Amino acid sequence: MNETIRGLLTRFGGLPVPVADIADDADLYAAGLSSFASVQLMLGLEEEFDMEFPDNLLNRKSFASIGAIEKTVDMILGSRKVA
Repeated sequence: MNETIRGLLTRFGGLPVPVADIADDADLYAAGLSSFASVQLMLGLEEEFDMEFPDNLLNRKSFASIGAIEKTVDMILGSRKVA
């Protein structure tokens, strides 16, 4: 999942640094992720993982780092299996 998220971040993030150089816990907004890019990334994640972000997870915290994105997507996919 981490590799897929990094690929989507490379595609949609528009970051001025290579995604490969960003640690999983690094602040993506400090690295240059804009609000517009985070929306594009969210749409890419939804398509890639065939899921939808619930309103309560559409916030800056969910996209703060690669690790946070991975945790959020994992939580959404996990809750979908239970439901």
